[in-house]
Amino acid sequence: MNPVERFLAPELPLARVAWLRHVIYPFVLLDVLWIVTDPIPHGDVPPSLYRGLVVRDVLHLPAPSHVYVRVLLGVIVVSALVAATGRLPRLAGWVCAVGMLDWVSNAFAYSKVDHDHFALVVALFVLPTAGRARVPDVDVRSQAAGWAVRMVQVGAVSIYFLSASAKMRFGGWDWANGATLIWALTRRPNGIGPWVGSHPALTHAMQWIVLVAEFCSPVLLWLRGRALYAALAFWGGFHLSTYLMLKIHFLPLVVCLLSFLPLERLGPWWSTRPRHRLPHPARRRPAGSARPPAASEELSSAR
Repeated sequence: MNPVERFLAPELPLARVAWLRHVIYPFVLLDVLWIVTDPIPHGDVPPSLYRGLVVRDVLHLPAPSHVYVRVLLGVIVVSALVAATGRLPRLAGWVCAVGMLDWVSNAFAYSKVDHDHFALVVALFVLPTAGRARVPDVDVRSQAAGWAVRMVQVGAVSIYFLSASAKMRFGGWDWANGATLIWALTRRPNGIGPWVGSHPALTHAMQWIVLVAEFCSPVLLWLRGRALYAALAFWGGFHLSTYLMLKIHFLPLVVCLLSFLPLERLGPWWSTRPRHRLPHPARRRPAGSARPPAASEELSSAR
């Protein structure tokens, strides 16, 4: 493989795709039932409030209606459940991807766009391309699996980089030198947020750290080993701090960051985990019955 092909489609174990499916598709259920629930009430609001996003216009997706959003929810839930089991990975996966694109673009057609869902939608569209994958497929390497995982990684990294670009586009360098974080902590005071907001020098430094880290985020695609784990720990700490101080989470993005981890190493644990099996009904003995004789006892009695 040439360097470009090796970067975009490295040979990775199919087991990593299987693990990502076991995490991402159940998260879709959590997302549509708890996190992004706006499409349901959107089906009952006046059509004049609807401002379709460009993607909805390109795909000719209809404006939400009472019946439409409820049928769409059912389609997403069923397809996500099927895809999470590994069955019909392409059919169920792409149905879930199209349905989720319709769902989130519906939710964001009335107000701001939550950029943390971009990586999740990308993941839903690329995971079906890997075909069938199982957790035991640790030694089965595939470029299709590598391409799907790489695209999920690119989608996650692009959120950080484009977020920094948007800050420069709309706020310029004044974003990092201004009182953006203090304003946010004053507007949403939680936990240690008020204490952090009372130290302008600290918030100023935090803004610069975040801005530089977002611009440098593409480096994640080349890091390996401890350096990669340290970078992921930094972003995990960043998202945890934003939730503790502002009650703002980036769960769809955090889930996609798992694509950087060697999830296939969980395979041996999965295969050796203890399994509690109930005795077969036909082998159960009634209470008080005698123990059946062992084979050695039957042989001695026959002699």
